[in-house]
Amino acid sequence: MHQTFDDHADPSFGSKHLPLIREQLRKQGLDGFLIPHEDEHQNEYLPDANERLSWATGFTGSAGAAVVLADKAAVFVDGRYTLQVKHQIDPALFEARDLVDGGVPLYIEEETKGGQVIGYDPRLHSPDALGWLKISAKKSGAVLKAVDDNPVDAAWAAARPPQPAAAIHPHPLQYSGEESADKRARVGADVAKAGADAAVLTAPSSIAWLFNVRGGDVIRSPLPLGQAILDKDGTATLFLDPAKVTPELPAFLGNQVTLARPDDLPAALGALKGKTVLIDPAQSSAWYFDALEQAGAEVVRGADPCALPRACKNAAEIEGTQAAHVRDGAALTRFLYWLATEAQTALPDEVEIVSKLESFREATGLLKDLSFDTIAGAGPNGAVVHYRPTHKSNRRIEPGQLLLVDSGGQYLDGTTDVTRTVAIGQPTAEMIDRFTLVLKGHIALAKIRFPAGTTGSALDVLARAPLWRRGLDFDHGTGHGVGSYLGVHEGPQRISKAPNTVALRPGMIVSNEPGFYKTGDFGIRIENLQFVTEAEPIAGGERPMLGFETLTLAPIDPTLIDPAMLSADERAWLNAYHARVLTVIGPQVEPAVRAWLEGACAAI
Repeated sequence: MHQTFDDHADPSFGSKHLPLIREQLRKQGLDGFLIPHEDEHQNEYLPDANERLSWATGFTGSAGAAVVLADKAAVFVDGRYTLQVKHQIDPALFEARDLVDGGVPLYIEEETKGGQVIGYDPRLHSPDALGWLKISAKKSGAVLKAVDDNPVDAAWAAARPPQPAAAIHPHPLQYSGEESADKRARVGADVAKAGADAAVLTAPSSIAWLFNVRGGDVIRSPLPLGQAILDKDGTATLFLDPAKVTPELPAFLGNQVTLARPDDLPAALGALKGKTVLIDPAQSSAWYFDALEQAGAEVVRGADPCALPRACKNAAEIEGTQAAHVRDGAALTRFLYWLATEAQTALPDEVEIVSKLESFREATGLLKDLSFDTIAGAGPNGAVVHYRPTHKSNRRIEPGQLLLVDSGGQYLDGTTDVTRTVAIGQPTAEMIDRFTLVLKGHIALAKIRFPAGTTGSALDVLARAPLWRRGLDFDHGTGHGVGSYLGVHEGPQRISKAPNTVALRPGMIVSNEPGFYKTGDFGIRIENLQFVTEAEPIAGGERPMLGFETLTLAPIDPTLIDPAMLSADERAWLNAYHARVLTVIGPQVEPAVRAWLEGACAAI
C-alpha cells in the first residue's frame, strides 16, 4: 500500500537500454519501432512488467509515446508533462516533442524515409491510432509493420518483472448495487441493439464492473487483467490466468459465465466466424480486430458497452462514495491541521509530507490502497503538473512557498481524489491573486446548472474564464471521470477543451480541478469531486436542469483567498461549502482539529 520513492526510472535508462533495443531492431530487419505508453489492455496506470516506455526512455508519466529510429529517437508528452520529461530523459538521446500538436504521426512523416520499415506491436496500439500513423508513413514512403516479437520485450527480457497475478475477489452487492447477471443482461441487450451477436471486452475496468469482481494487477487500481466475450443473451466467457482465480469465484460468477485461460482467447475469437462482433477501437488493440477479421467475423466498431452504464453510478454506489468521502475528508482535515500547525515550524520535506498524509488515511482502517501516487509539490515542484516526489527531487517546504498536494484513496465503497494548495508562512500578493482566480473558476463549475445533453467540453470554459480574462490558462483538463472502487481516471465523460460527444448524465462522477502554474516558482490547483444530479427547478425556467453535488469535504485555505475578488454569489457558495465541511467533518475529528477547522471554515 505504501507509496515508494525508489526513483525506478532516470535519464540513464536511455544510454543503458537504447543500444539493446536497436540491436533487436537490427535482428528483425527494422529501421525503427513505435513505443506507446499503453499496454495490452490500454491501461493508463501499468503493472511494472508493462512499463515499456519508462524502461526505454526514463519517462514515467501516465501518457506518452516514443519512436526509436536507428540514428535518432523522440519522446512525446502532453502539456501535463512538459516539465517532467525534461528531467527524466537524456536530451542527447531523445528529442522531447508534443504528443498532441502533430505528435507521433507528424514525426513519422518528417523523420522517416522511403523504404524504411517501422515496426509496431499490434497488441499495444488502437486501430484508430494506427490509421493516422499509417497515413503519415505513406506520405514519407515508409512502411509500418506489425511484429509478433516486441523488440523492447526482447531487449528487456533478462530483467523484466513477471506479469502480475493478483487474486480476484467478488465485489459485494452492498457496494456494487446490482447483480452481475442483471448487468450482463442489460449490457447484452445493448449489444443486440447495436446489431451485434457478441461483444469483446478488454478494458480491465469493464471486466471488473460487469462481473462485480476486483483484483490487484494494476497499480493503485483494484483491477484484474483479463478479457471477456459477452453474448447478447447475457452469457459470457471470462479469460483469466488460473493463478488469479480464488476458490469462491466460480460459484460467485454462476453457470452463465464460463472461465477460460488467456491462451484460449485466440481460438475463442476464431470461433466467432460468421458472427457480428462489437468491439471498441478506442479501448481494444488492433490485434483483436486483426484476429476477428481473419476469423471471418463481421466487426462492428462501437463504444465499449460497459463504459456508459459503469459511469452512471447507481444509488448504492453514490451512497458508498459519499461515505468514503466523509471518511477521507476527516483524514485529509487532520493532515491539513498538521500542515497548518506542526509542519509550519518543522518544515518537513515532500517525502515526509506524503508519508504523513498516507498515515492519516491508513488510520481509518478501511484504506485498501492509494488511488494514485500522491503529488506533493513544494515551491517550484508544484508547477510540475503531475509531479511525484522522489528521493532525488525531494524538496523541503520553506516559508513563503506554496505546497500543492494532490492525493486520493481507494476504499471498498468509493474512490477519492482531492487537491489542496496550502500557504507555508505568508503568501505573496501574486499567489493570493492567482489562487483566487482559480477558486472563482472552481466555483463557477460547481454552481452551474445545465440541460440534459450538455457535454463536459461545453462547461470547460467556466473554469478557465477568470484566468483567461487575465491572459492566463492551465495546460490540462478541468475534470475527469472517477470510478466506484475502480480507476481514479474513468471515461467516457470528461471536462476539457478537447471535444467530447458524451453528455453528462445523473450519477456520473467528475473532478473539478482548475489550476495555475508558474514555472520555477509555484503551482496552484483546487480539486473536488462532484457528481451529476437533477437540479432544483429554476424559477421561470422551461426545461429541467442538471447540476453537480460536491462530494469532497475539506477546507480551502482561507489565507490564499482575496474576498474582494469574489462576487456575492461566489462568497455565498464558499461559505455554504465550508459550513457543510464543518457540519459533516467537525464531529469526525479531535477537539483540537475541530477548533482549527472552525477557523478554516469561518465565513468570509
